[in-house]
Amino acid sequence: MLQALVDGLLLGGVYGVIATGLSLVFGVLGVVNFAHAEFLMLGMYVAWFAWRYLGLDPLIGSVLSFVVVFAVGYGVQRTLIQRVLKAPPAAQVFLTVGLMIVIENAALMVFGSDFRSVSVPYQVEGYRLGDIFIGAPYLYAFIAAVILAAALWLFLDRSWMGRAIRAVAQDPMAATLVGVDTRRTYGLAFGLGVALTAFGGAVILPYITVSPTIGGQFVVLMFTVVVLGGLGSVAGALAGGIMVGIVQSLSTLVFPIQLQNLCLFVIFIAVLALRPQGLIKGA
Repeated sequence: MLQALVDGLLLGGVYGVIATGLSLVFGVLGVVNFAHAEFLMLGMYVAWFAWRYLGLDPLIGSVLSFVVVFAVGYGVQRTLIQRVLKAPPAAQVFLTVGLMIVIENAALMVFGSDFRSVSVPYQVEGYRLGDIFIGAPYLYAFIAAVILAAALWLFLDRSWMGRAIRAVAQDPMAATLVGVDTRRTYGLAFGLGVALTAFGGAVILPYITVSPTIGGQFVVLMFTVVVLGGLGSVAGALAGGIMVGIVQSLSTLVFPIQLQNLCLFVIFIAVLALRPQGLIKGA
């Protein structure tokens, strides 16, 4: 039981960071980005190429993934997403779903359908605390996720740009009146959101293979985490991620691993019925 809790906590911390970007994008722009998981795939490929051709460990390559995908996300927002911010929700859905299909198929054309993995010295190592075994790749990914979550909190709480993002999320018109460039802020928020997910994808690369369709394995998980935590709530996404990780891990004690998401979706439905605003409401 304790081993399952620890495993779930380590997984959940990474889930939280991966889903935080999706929640941030909705909280600031009001757009449900169905292409969000494809940016996780892009971040994984950047880290893989950095490992293959530059010899960078994925934990270090995650910084490169963050920067590259941030630039891509900023460009996507300014050229595509910005055009539908005031459009009906259906237009936003069609655009992000179309973007998801384009990115995935472009990746298939460029990278092929092969599954790619990395080899790092700590891949099969671990630490033992009494009866509990902690895999080194999972522990390092969790630590990286915690550091990034703390950095995100400091950025949003202490920096001028972070406060500008929060102001635009609460009232774009009032933010404009006090001198905030809302169009630029929307671009930065979208870039930051997808970059967070790319970072999360890079740090899990030591224990997960990357392929153009990897996003499909995470898209439902991301939305489950965000809805449980409260759509638009960054803190809620982190809490939801940890909850999802622990539920997934504990359910394997009772059910076959193929049914590990059964308990998760039962709790998901129960939370939606009893507390539809999620666990934590607000940014």
